[in-house]
Amino acid sequence: MLLASFAGPAAAADRHVTIVNATNDTMVRFYASNSGRTSWEEDILGDRILKPGQSVRINVDDGTGSCIYDFRADFDDGQKLTRTRINVCEVSTYRYTAN
Repeated sequence: MLLASFAGPAAAADRHVTIVNATNDTMVRFYASNSGRTSWEEDILGDRILKPGQSVRINVDDGTGSCIYDFRADFDDGQKLTRTRINVCEVSTYRYTAN
């Protein structure tokens, strides 16, 4: 019974996250995959790009009910910034900044 009441809010949680490019480079690809997976899902940006200072709101829900995702942003200079174990049920905005 306790498990069911715990699982309820996560299952109903909003998994939309605004990704902000707070770097000095253009983001050319963005991936968000359930942390339990061993490979990246498809590029969420598709034909779009995110210039410095721009943002995009995405839905990272993969239908599994998971809240924990890994993010990877690829930039026009070849840099790849990976962030792991982001709780998309609690985070509504994620800012990518340079290392």
